[in-house]
Amino acid sequence: MRLADRRERLMGEGAFDVLAKVKELEAQGKNIISFAIGEPDFDTPAHIKEAAMEALRRGETHYSPSAGIKQLRESVARYIEKSRGVPVRPEEVVVCPGAKPALFCGVFCCVNEGDEVIYPSPCFPAYESLVRYVGAVPVPLPLKEERAFSFDPRELEALITPKTKMIIINTPQNPTGGVLPSSDLDLIAELAVKHDLWVLADEIYCAIIFDAAFDSILSRPGMKERTILVDGFSKTYAMTGWRLGYAVVREELVAHFSKLLTNSVSCTATFTQWAGIAALEGPQDCVEEMVASYKRRRDMLVDGLNEIPGFKCLKPQGAFYAFANVTGACRSLGLKGAEELQDYLLNEAGVAVLARTCFGNRVPGETEEYVRFCFATSESAIKEGLSRIKKAVS
Repeated sequence: MRLADRRERLMGEGAFDVLAKVKELEAQGKNIISFAIGEPDFDTPAHIKEAAMEALRRGETHYSPSAGIKQLRESVARYIEKSRGVPVRPEEVVVCPGAKPALFCGVFCCVNEGDEVIYPSPCFPAYESLVRYVGAVPVPLPLKEERAFSFDPRELEALITPKTKMIIINTPQNPTGGVLPSSDLDLIAELAVKHDLWVLADEIYCAIIFDAAFDSILSRPGMKERTILVDGFSKTYAMTGWRLGYAVVREELVAHFSKLLTNSVSCTATFTQWAGIAALEGPQDCVEEMVASYKRRRDMLVDGLNEIPGFKCLKPQGAFYAFANVTGACRSLGLKGAEELQDYLLNEAGVAVLARTCFGNRVPGETEEYVRFCFATSESAIKEGLSRIKKAVS
């Protein structure tokens, strides 16, 4: 029987492919240090878990409205207003089972077949995948190592055509750990208003920032009306398995997002939404402690990588990823590129990393090789991983 052609437009995620290989090797008795999967190694804070258990005890186990319970939408609105400095009403909030459905809704509701969508490259692979799935054209905007993994403003302007419908941004970024400077956000806002474009702003790592204050495009004049802000609880509160995220959009879009959710997932689990309220309105010292730990780990990892021959790594300003230039290591080992280095380190050193191609297709003319390290792991694992890599490439 024939299958639908559109299934071929969706891409997988290299992180989960590598995770499967890691689990297979571990099942064979091999010890693997993994810097691959992008997940906090911390447990969800106790007060958040207790809020979920209390919700279960009082029977919060039934359907909720597709857009989320009123109390969480109110809580998110207060949080966004406080953190982004922009007034937000609960009616402009849509709760989703994770941030990915919010990305889906944004692209599905705002992008037509044949439209062009500019997205950062390298990037979270779902961006390119979703754009292709709706029949639109993904247009990569290269992130430059020499610009601390921001983009060349002249390149962004040159990519905009009459077919451009949306610009996707992610700050702090996956996989680079880069943070878009305020001047870049100013330019994106200016171009979005000038050309009447949507901006899908993935801010899932907004709380994990090290050496500067977080800045959101939502705060620019005229941007609230054309921004689809996506955030969630997975990274900030170590709640990846809870599947809880949200979008903040103009009110007229909420009904369309809700209809998509109704037809796909019905709604988000009710008791997890009560946990989300506890996360946003409870003590935030747990977040501060996690971010402080990530910063120590970042420094340990990056300093160690820069001591390994053939590795060169900028210090990321946010998220929990380091994007190391491994061009020299590939050449010295006689490897064709980062994909072969990824396999070499896994099989020869027992270290799991992700090659640049796990984060979207290469941009024409791209010559450097990169791998991503997730440093949301213990300091002892980082130390051992660095030791194994140095031994394997020396």
